[in-house]
Amino acid sequence: MSSSLPPADASAAFNVEERREAIVNLVRQHGFVGVEMLASRFGVTVQTIRRDLNDLSGEGRLARYRGGGGLPSSVANIDYSARQIMNQAEKEQIAKLVARHVPDHVSIFMNIGTTTEAVAAALIHHQDLRVITNNLNVATILSRHTDFEITITGGSVRNRDGGVLGPACVDMISQFRVDIGIIGISGIDTDGTLLDFDYDEIRAAQTILRHARKTYLVTDHTKFQRRPLLRMASITEVSAVFVDKAPPRALAELLASSGTELHIASA
Repeated sequence: MSSSLPPADASAAFNVEERREAIVNLVRQHGFVGVEMLASRFGVTVQTIRRDLNDLSGEGRLARYRGGGGLPSSVANIDYSARQIMNQAEKEQIAKLVARHVPDHVSIFMNIGTTTEAVAAALIHHQDLRVITNNLNVATILSRHTDFEITITGGSVRNRDGGVLGPACVDMISQFRVDIGIIGISGIDTDGTLLDFDYDEIRAAQTILRHARKTYLVTDHTKFQRRPLLRMASITEVSAVFVDKAPPRALAELLASSGTELHIASA
């Protein structure tokens, strides 16, 4: 644990986003940083730093502890109720962009996640979609449209977020061959590895990747800061990535070299 931090460059004037990015980088370097140390380093009040840490914790970019902030957990996801309201506007932007790349009269896989749920809401005006999902929330959203045929996979329901998981889920997904797979993810490593927290959820997403003619990864920019424990696939294995902000340069170059399309909702 760090007891002191080097002072910030006195000539540097940090805006809120720059300061928060610097805080995240310090957490990565030191493992834990204290409120008073950060306030002194950036020349702001401890109340300002507490707000920064609380907001960064809500985005999953660090963990909030008494007296400061530390590395986020690699073994536990943020509560579903919190994820529902995090980056909501960004998820809606992404969802609208994805919807423009989904034609009518196609078959779709959709997996677990609040971003895929936003995509489901954006698809409500499409026609004649066949949707297979292991997400009860996606099924509920799309069932409002009587022109859609909705199939929910077998398996065990995860009560906290409406996910359906287990061997029966994987087996059922593997019986289909669909036009488009739409998947969310909990984190993306610097080398493009797609990461998540739950083994059964990963197995379902991997099966979707294998049984969709093309796959869309839908993710907001905060997932580039998160490092869950379990590997799902490489970002180069998906057909297209839909995100609200440009990814880090190394990832953008990786996508370009692999032929994976990059669609930025805010562009």
